[in-house]
Amino acid sequence: MRSTPRRAWRYAAALALPLAITLNALPAFADPSPDPVPPDRASSTAQNGVALMRIIVPDQAAVDKLASLGVDLAEYTKPVDGGIEVHAVLSPEESRSLRDQGFDVRDAISDQSDYAANMAERRQALASATADAAQTDTLTPLRAEWFTSLDGRRFLSVEVKSSATDAETVLTATWDSGPGTAPDSGGTATMSRFTDAGQYMYHRFNSPLPITATPTKVTVTSNRGGSITVPVTKWLGEPRKAPGKHYVSDFVDHYMDPTEVTNRIVALAKEFPKISEIIDLPYKTNGYRRQAQAQFGSGSGSELASTFYVTSKAYGSEGGNDISVALANPGRASSPLSVTVDGKDVVVNLATDASGAITSTAAQVVAALNGDSAASALLTASLYRTSTGTGVVAAAPATTLTDNLKAPPSVSRRPFQMKALRIGKTRDGSKTGVFLYCQEHAREWVTPITCVETAERLLRNYAHDPDTRKLVDDLDIFIVPTINPDGAHYSMYDYNMQRKNMVNYCAADASDPARRNSWGVDLNRNFSVGSVFDGYTGGSTSCTGETYAGPSELSEPETRNEVWLAEKFPNIKFAMNTHSYGGYFMWPPGAYKSAGRETLPRPDLGTEEYFWNASNHILSAVQAWRGTAIWPGRTGPVVDVLYSAAGNSADEFWYNKGIIGWDFEVGADIYDPAAKRYNAVGFQPPFSEGHEEAMEFSNGQIGILEVARAYGKDKQRPGSKLVVTGKTATSTTFTFTVDEPANVYYTLDGSRPTLSSPKLTSAGMREGAASITVDKTTEVHWFAMDLAGNIEKNYKPDGNGKNYRKETVKVDGKGGGKG
Repeated sequence: MRSTPRRAWRYAAALALPLAITLNALPAFADPSPDPVPPDRASSTAQNGVALMRIIVPDQAAVDKLASLGVDLAEYTKPVDGGIEVHAVLSPEESRSLRDQGFDVRDAISDQSDYAANMAERRQALASATADAAQTDTLTPLRAEWFTSLDGRRFLSVEVKSSATDAETVLTATWDSGPGTAPDSGGTATMSRFTDAGQYMYHRFNSPLPITATPTKVTVTSNRGGSITVPVTKWLGEPRKAPGKHYVSDFVDHYMDPTEVTNRIVALAKEFPKISEIIDLPYKTNGYRRQAQAQFGSGSGSELASTFYVTSKAYGSEGGNDISVALANPGRASSPLSVTVDGKDVVVNLATDASGAITSTAAQVVAALNGDSAASALLTASLYRTSTGTGVVAAAPATTLTDNLKAPPSVSRRPFQMKALRIGKTRDGSKTGVFLYCQEHAREWVTPITCVETAERLLRNYAHDPDTRKLVDDLDIFIVPTINPDGAHYSMYDYNMQRKNMVNYCAADASDPARRNSWGVDLNRNFSVGSVFDGYTGGSTSCTGETYAGPSELSEPETRNEVWLAEKFPNIKFAMNTHSYGGYFMWPPGAYKSAGRETLPRPDLGTEEYFWNASNHILSAVQAWRGTAIWPGRTGPVVDVLYSAAGNSADEFWYNKGIIGWDFEVGADIYDPAAKRYNAVGFQPPFSEGHEEAMEFSNGQIGILEVARAYGKDKQRPGSKLVVTGKTATSTTFTFTVDEPANVYYTLDGSRPTLSSPKLTSAGMREGAASITVDKTTEVHWFAMDLAGNIEKNYKPDGNGKNYRKETVKVDGKGGGKG
């Protein structure tokens, strides 16, 4: 789900244009000013408008030229469309001087107003820290766990929240090395302060710490005086039954494009017709296709005003690639501008003056092409980006338009028929449904083979593996291995870092050929819940943004297919969206509004505990393949462990359909013991690594199916207890505990508890149950209900019975701490 900056090859690709384009020479640079200190940079009590400015240059030679001019360059460069972005500290006079010399000096990254704001914030923080220094903070433990990963190495993960939220609060963790050892014998480390959207979340280690012995307790102390000691528990490693001796796996041996993947599931359905079938999803994609284009002029420097491009009306595969355009010098004086068309060959006869020199500007050529009925039936001409079109164009030989697509003929250039593989012995809607889907983001090549591997295991093990037979007999499983077939084809054959689909919603100023790797909609930002259109963070409204949410919610056929499947088959109660990379296991909410970090409503306490409880089973299944442990710090709601992803599919299914939805990010970081650090694997690791990721996360998908089956078979009623947690002379505090994930409904006024009664809530993010305080002796009535709808003691909340739980909580004026 991550969006990463475009690599340098984006710039290289931008130059791979038709032959009519020529590179512009470097601008003529003026000599440096003899005055080494411009007037508005001279020493004074004010900074006189000095700012950190963005400059776009065509190549490294221009960067070197800036350095030779003595420009105060930051140590920052980034390839961008049109060249290289660099940053420089400039005064207004210096900015004007560079612009006069032909440099593209753009907006300010930061200026003196930012400096003033930073200083004001610093003064406020220091004042706050001084005021808080005398107050001891309260530390709340969130998680303290050890685990093993890959080669059996042990790691420690700790999360603690301080009541002091300022940046000056420092937490230090110290742990023992086993039972009976000294409290600090295992090690000590300073914890990192985790913030998001400007808000303090909690303290943690940036990555789990390698340890040599298994600790039993960890003590966390604060420079504010707070201290807490908690037990360290084992994360993951739930014992799993070994597969039967006839169980088979490992059905993928290379990265597969969407055509291969789709053919594979069609073949599986044909081979196993009694327990599977293909569902054609109703909305075809736009297809792996583009209009054909050609650009005239480089668009750089002095050529910007004379640069334009043409785009075919037909897709390249439907005739657009056969069109050619020539800019002809008539070879005579005082010739008018004209356009001639012969079949699909377009010739622009450029105008000349009395001396025979060409006078046609880019704007005039664009108008002539669009105004000619024959030419405009074939193509549309547009000025390049910010060009005014006032520059005189140069003659150019006939240039054939191209859609620039490189996939082999086996990849269709027609709208793509997305398909779902439905697996189950009984496929009439009576069984619990599970939706497994992969590759919403095109560049995530491991994910579709993960879904294929899971489908193969289910079908090929059905006949001889009893555990597989239980899953197929008791569930209704829907697998869509590639949600984004068009973008995935483009990623595999044209631009491997393509994230989005291939649809271009950009206007003419962002639709030139060099922009082709920027077009498309991020499908996991195109859904209707918590979207950018509702003000949530994490999606873009820029058509070239990597997280572009589209022109409207559910604008894309790919996302409408997902919603259609959930609506068509309401028995779907679970879903898993598989992405890469990073090794995350997440669930809703997945979006927030930045102002106040206002998240989508969090699931109730029972559901949250169900997510956590299921994660142990599912992630232990992942670990069983080769030992990979998904970190505790990368497990939890999306907004708590990753970022805000406005308009994502898991939120769509949970908030609109009540479907319990998870997100995998396959490809966990791998620890390098020699370097003592974790290394990321990326979107497309060598297949040897990608294969292992597919195998282990297919294990995880099977684990999800096991969780779903247990849900469908669950007839066990939950049990609960009232636990007094504290007493004072004037009040008593209590909470409830349950023996499985369940919600507790209670009353304090003597009435029957119902599903409309107050519900036990969470004490806070990644914390347990909240406490309830009463200031007088109170008879508490309550019952617990699990997610499958089983109710404690078979109580009927909507009936008249009184077999709810009840207990008197006393306030006796004695105090005395915990009960």
